[in-house]
Amino acid sequence: MPETKWWQTALFYQIYPRSFADGNGDGIGDFKGIIEKLDYLQDLGIDAIWLSPHFPSPHWDCGYDISDYCDVAPEYGTLDDFRAFLEGAHARGIRVILDLVLNHTSDQHPWFLESKSSRDNPKSDWYIWHDTPPNNWQSCFDGDAWTCIPERDQYYYHYFMKQQPDLNWRNPAVKQAMWDVVRFWLDMGVDGFRLDAISAIYEDPNLTPHTVPLTLAGVRRLAETAKTTAEVALAEAYWREMFKHQWDGPGLHDLMKELRTILDAYPGDRVLVGENDDIAYMGKGADELHLVFNFPLMRTERITPTHIRANQAERLARLDALPTRGWGCNTLGNHDSSRIFTRYAADGTHAAELARVNAALVLTLRGTPFLYNGEEIGMTDYLIADPARLRDTMATWYYRAAIDDLKVDPAEAAVRVGKMSRDKNRTPMQWSRWPNAGFCPAGVEPWLPVHSNYVEGINVGDQQDDPDSMLNYYRRLIRARRRTAALLTGEYRPLHAAAEDYFAFLRTTEAQTVLVVLNYSAARRELRFDVPGKTAARVIFSSHRDDAARRLDGMRLDAFEVLIAETVE
Repeated sequence: MPETKWWQTALFYQIYPRSFADGNGDGIGDFKGIIEKLDYLQDLGIDAIWLSPHFPSPHWDCGYDISDYCDVAPEYGTLDDFRAFLEGAHARGIRVILDLVLNHTSDQHPWFLESKSSRDNPKSDWYIWHDTPPNNWQSCFDGDAWTCIPERDQYYYHYFMKQQPDLNWRNPAVKQAMWDVVRFWLDMGVDGFRLDAISAIYEDPNLTPHTVPLTLAGVRRLAETAKTTAEVALAEAYWREMFKHQWDGPGLHDLMKELRTILDAYPGDRVLVGENDDIAYMGKGADELHLVFNFPLMRTERITPTHIRANQAERLARLDALPTRGWGCNTLGNHDSSRIFTRYAADGTHAAELARVNAALVLTLRGTPFLYNGEEIGMTDYLIADPARLRDTMATWYYRAAIDDLKVDPAEAAVRVGKMSRDKNRTPMQWSRWPNAGFCPAGVEPWLPVHSNYVEGINVGDQQDDPDSMLNYYRRLIRARRRTAALLTGEYRPLHAAAEDYFAFLRTTEAQTVLVVLNYSAARRELRFDVPGKTAARVIFSSHRDDAARRLDGMRLDAFEVLIAETVE
């Protein structure tokens, strides 16, 4: 059996630095604040942090428009502050991976400032330039993908905002400069990278135009007003057709192999995690990315046992088919998607119960789990009603486009952008019931509004000593995972394949067989499980009862119960 790597058994926790903890009292999260919360994270039981961008940036895209890859945004601190954070995390046994944005820079990056200055500049071809727009490609954020620069009298390409010009990765000098960035952080001791938007690095070299009869704003409007299955399918098809020539261009797999070679030269099993769900980016299993996210698990209005079983059957079969067997990576939330408490709440009547069941799902499936900061206390989306308070420029662009181009009523447009904006799931972490939820001092305006439900117990302080709180539920569940070998490395086998309201499966090693049952309904159940040579199950974790064991031939399951039990003779 191959040696298990740290990143296979680790629990990752995403920190969105701007919203996590404000240590200097200016209303913006920073490294001082993160350092002060490292003991909290250690007590929670995480093994690794995924840190969203911390680099200098004009913040047109919340830090994903980078103006210096080898420094720290001044509002977050200094490089010395970063080193203190990294050392503090490592001292607590917590690894750190960084967000690495390969596809584009900020338009304020010195490379782009040089490139746009003239056609004769040494960096003139570090970005993608044409005399006229060569096609009708769109930016996925804000309209046309080609923007004119008067200094060159040419157009540059940007898959994202016009403030995020795409690098020309076919230029060897660009590649060398970016690999120097990678080595800079690896030399400092970071444990790997989450790779942002990798599919956009190379485009169709033939520059083939799309055939969608709508603008980007029109496609977004179609998607948000779709009422029938056919309308939803049409909007999704238009999106794929609009951008398919801007994704997955030739050369990407060779590029990932180069990057993997760099990481493999460093000690400590440094890791690459791709912001993509395509298992092809794992190459032969040991020569490209270590992990890609199981985003298809998230892409549903409701998490159901039928959906989970289908997802696992497809994902695990593809991972198993790689020449070097692949490892899964499961999550239900991040900075770009609605919080799991909100997203999968069905009609809202059992939102808290379903959030707990879904947390257990991520933490018990085969593969590496990722959590998003705040989900451990049950944070929810916060719809910002006033467009003037939004900071997500994708949403503010669409607000103007909806009113000016699509003639949508401003009041309706405000509601629509509040729902589509990623600000709703990026609001400040709720630490206490003090003003501003303890994120920043009273009297200081936080960079985004704090959700008002922090005074209703949705905060760390109120939940800290409550044994029945969401926070302590996560702590217990994480401890159970950490001390159960089969949950860390075991094989997966689904049970009761026709069950519609509960999801049951085994995780097995040579020494241990663990039964996991997740009840997705309000109904109590009496279940029977046939596990050869086993008659009972020793309870490792139950969300409802303290019984030490249960029989396999007549197991009672309470409403929305999560049960983890080791089968015994």
